[in-house]
Amino acid sequence: MFEIVAEKGRARAGIIKVGNVTLETPAFLPVATKACIKTITPSEAKEVGCKAIIVNALHIYRRAYEIVCEKGLHEFMKWDGIIFTDSGGFQSIKKFPAFVSDDGVIFKMPDGREEIFAPEKSIEVQRNIGSDFFFALDDCPSYPYTRERVEKAVERTIKWAESCQGGNVFVILQGGTYEDLRLKCIEGVSSMNFFGYAIGGLCIGEPKEEMHRMVDITTRALPKEKPRHLMGVGSPEDIIECVKMGIDIFDSAFPTRNARHATIFTSRGKINLGKRKVKGDVIDEACNCYTCRNFSLDYLNYLFKEKEPLAMRLATIHNLKFINDLMDRLRKEIMEG
Repeated sequence: MFEIVAEKGRARAGIIKVGNVTLETPAFLPVATKACIKTITPSEAKEVGCKAIIVNALHIYRRAYEIVCEKGLHEFMKWDGIIFTDSGGFQSIKKFPAFVSDDGVIFKMPDGREEIFAPEKSIEVQRNIGSDFFFALDDCPSYPYTRERVEKAVERTIKWAESCQGGNVFVILQGGTYEDLRLKCIEGVSSMNFFGYAIGGLCIGEPKEEMHRMVDITTRALPKEKPRHLMGVGSPEDIIECVKMGIDIFDSAFPTRNARHATIFTSRGKINLGKRKVKGDVIDEACNCYTCRNFSLDYLNYLFKEKEPLAMRLATIHNLKFINDLMDRLRKEIMEG
């Protein structure tokens, strides 16, 4: 169930309910690609305000499918919040490697066998592992791309969407940085049965102004009553801009990846750690996360300089708290008009 409870301009505050768990939007989903948020535990993720995560279904299928089907993804990773799973096609192209055909994503299993993730197979896997929300298989071309390649991606995405419809499925919209192709993709899936719409194929190397332009064009054309998910976008600046355009849900490895690479976000700006010039006692006076309550900036900086694993853990806790606090502030501002 999705309900809009307040609006300010095009920005929306809403709720998504799954069983006895409520996800308030705007919301951010940390990436748990292989059924874990790198460096931290599920309880630590919940402590910093995470209520939902996103897991890569193809990674699970390749490495732990049988045991996850038996236990269920929630029990397997000990996460009692909401789980979104994406098809994994986009992330797979460079990692496995894999390639896209008209029938789906073709990849190799660890034992060398070649398999294909067809749209029906992708939904079946996501259902079998016990996800709460699924994403339809889409064709996301790598940037830079030609118009011809993006046209093919839109054609495949619309065709595959027909086989992925359902009450808890988000359809992913493609179209690159071409306005007419974005609108064509929306038109092609508009009569199908989906819980919500996800905007894909952005924040993959295109100029930021183009990304914002495509989000603006897309949200204006989408039905108001369904949730909108922007895939792969997670910087504080981009989140603020895209919430203003009507985005409800974000997912990205941006805060956690930056944390592991010694960058934290604070109320006074971004800080690159592990450097001699970084000094201070308070990490962020506006934050009450475990890291900020217990450690100094000097200590966190020292840990990164010494390449201690604890540094990544503490920075990840802080960055996720920072992003979740940002989402709470945006929601409050929308609610208060």
